[in-house]
Amino acid sequence: MADKLEKYRSKRDASRTPEPVPEAAPSTEQGDGAAFVIQEHHARALHWDLRLERDGVLASWAIPKGLPADPRVNHLAVRTEDHPMEYLDFHGEIPKGEYGGGTMTVWDRGTYETEKWSDREVKVVLHGSRAAGRFVLFPTTGKNWMIHRMDPPSRDPLPPLDPMLPVERTRLPRDVADYAFEFAWGGERVLVAIDGGRTEAARRHPWLRPLAASFGSRTAVLDGEVVTMSGTEVLVCYDLLYDDGHSLVALPYTARRAALEALQPAAARWQTAPAWPGQAKPVRQAAREQGLPGVVAKRLDSPYEPGVSKSWLFIPAYPRPIPPVSRAGRARRPG
Repeated sequence: MADKLEKYRSKRDASRTPEPVPEAAPSTEQGDGAAFVIQEHHARALHWDLRLERDGVLASWAIPKGLPADPRVNHLAVRTEDHPMEYLDFHGEIPKGEYGGGTMTVWDRGTYETEKWSDREVKVVLHGSRAAGRFVLFPTTGKNWMIHRMDPPSRDPLPPLDPMLPVERTRLPRDVADYAFEFAWGGERVLVAIDGGRTEAARRHPWLRPLAASFGSRTAVLDGEVVTMSGTEVLVCYDLLYDDGHSLVALPYTARRAALEALQPAAARWQTAPAWPGQAKPVRQAAREQGLPGVVAKRLDSPYEPGVSKSWLFIPAYPRPIPPVSRAGRARRPG
């Protein structure tokens, strides 16, 4: 019987990689098992490795965008060499320069049922804590396969990517306890949709690619601004519209804010904007001292409403000058 791990061994040097490299050929005496593992692999390009126990080895596919959440969208799945059973538990750092160099973590593990297994179609039901449902893999050209979800969508649809905008007021609201106060940054407004470790926002701002990769398979939509600080562009995040398959736009500001802070997007090029409930005057004074345009007051109970909304108020750092009044009691037009 052919050694199913021959190709696997040919790509690896056991003295240079922490991966399991068994010397003996795999045994098939135990019959078909039913274990699977999905590993998140931060290699040259982020992807996920799906491995299904079959005939004493792990049949493997590299899936650049992870498992599809919607049956209307298929994902590419590249057939790779069979892996040893010991890979079910493998995680760690594959040295740079070695095959598959990069960080590998176990994203999910579980068991699966086989509905069909042939050279033309592999149909399985996954039973994991994060990956669950019916999927079918089918070849297209060469090593390229596609993976299709057969179940209904496993997540909410993404919300409309239109920002919520404040109305301008000259004065702070009277009921300040009902608002959180944030700085108005005066930057470029941007909604960052992250899916499969990637974001379209990186087309304009390539430095956002590491942010998207840091989310792994977690889908999210961040609201914020690109601000220049000390000569460097930085993403300042102040709202979260979508997280891990769930739309948050109908939730109150306080719930969205708590979800954003739980994510803790913080690094040299991105950060979470501070917010101060009820602290109107100190925040406005701080905005003046830092040369910012003003503050934004956001009602604590407000959902996220695309377009202009009275639930958000922009108050300039300094009051607008009042036009002079004519003798007739009418304001003169400026200019």
